Amino acid sequence: MTSPLSSLRSRVVAVTAAAAVLTGVAVTYTLHAAQRAESADATSEFGLDRGKLYFRSTEAGAGRVARVPAAGKAARTTGGPTCERFYAAAGTGLCLQRRSGIPPKSYAVVLDDRLREKRRIALTGIPNRARVSASGRMLSWTMFATGDSYAGSSFSTRTSILDTRTGYLIKNMEEIPLTLDGRRYHSPDVNYWGVTFAKDDNRFYATVSTKGRTHLVQGDMKKWAATTLRTNVECPSLSPDNTRIAFKKRVRKGTQDPWRLYVLDLRTMRERPLAERHSVDDQAAWLDDDTLAYALPGEDGRKQDIWSTPANGSGSPTLRIRGGSSPAAVR
Repeated sequence: MTSPLSSLRSRVVAVTAAAAVLTGVAVTYTLHAAQRAESADATSEFGLDRGKLYFRSTEAGAGRVARVPAAGKAARTTGGPTCERFYAAAGTGLCLQRRSGIPPKSYAVVLDDRLREKRRIALTGIPNRARVSASGRMLSWTMFATGDSYAGSSFSTRTSILDTRTGYLIKNMEEIPLTLDGRRYHSPDVNYWGVTFAKDDNRFYATVSTKGRTHLVQGDMKKWAATTLRTNVECPSLSPDNTRIAFKKRVRKGTQDPWRLYVLDLRTMRERPLAERHSVDDQAAWLDDDTLAYALPGEDGRKQDIWSTPANGSGSPTLRIRGGSSPAAVR
């Protein structure tokens, strides 16, 4: 026979357990609601509109995506999501995020034309490069798997490609068949980064590194193959007319100011240096067929500023946005 005391204890245990479950549900719901509210707040009245230059703000609303008119000068509008790297084209945005924790978590977040989340992909490593094809269909991102700079020798990368039309995800493009100097090439130290897509969403360019050298490769999505075209090319960026590639070229050994921006004519394979003489560690973005934008370390305590320079090597660099990085012109 169950004693009254035992029965009372059982009821107390049951009530306590039920309260714990309800508390857990309430906390989960509250966190989920807060995340939804944050997401909604980040995208309300703020989307991808033509004629705007989008970027990651490193000052007001630090880390949030902001925008200014592509032409002329006006105050920035901040209201986009929080990203470590950002790029956008044709109604599709790509936001690379990094969340604190043990271990930290990273994500590639695909956004629609109102910068609302469509898909989230868990990643490993530190966000580094992001690109969207001109049509908005093809996305690519690069993560540092080890290390956090291209200037040193001890780093490895993981580059992914996502076809938003089919949903097909290539988690790591290191297994793509590579032809180097006319021969099929295999090596355990192969690293890819900095993908840029052509208008047809099939042809692409990227950097491949192996045996201490970097190469520009041209890739074919349908054939899933890549061929080297030239050495000493990093972070390529294809012009809107698909005739030229902007890239950073190593001009000095070591980690002190190692790069300079160049533009390569794909028809003649001739290259020319640009007016920017500072070392640019960025995948430059084309604002139009004549102008490039890129991030440099800021002055007066600013983390980064966005500069622009003519793509033909003439003129001089111009400070475009104070306190910003990851420029992307939506045309």
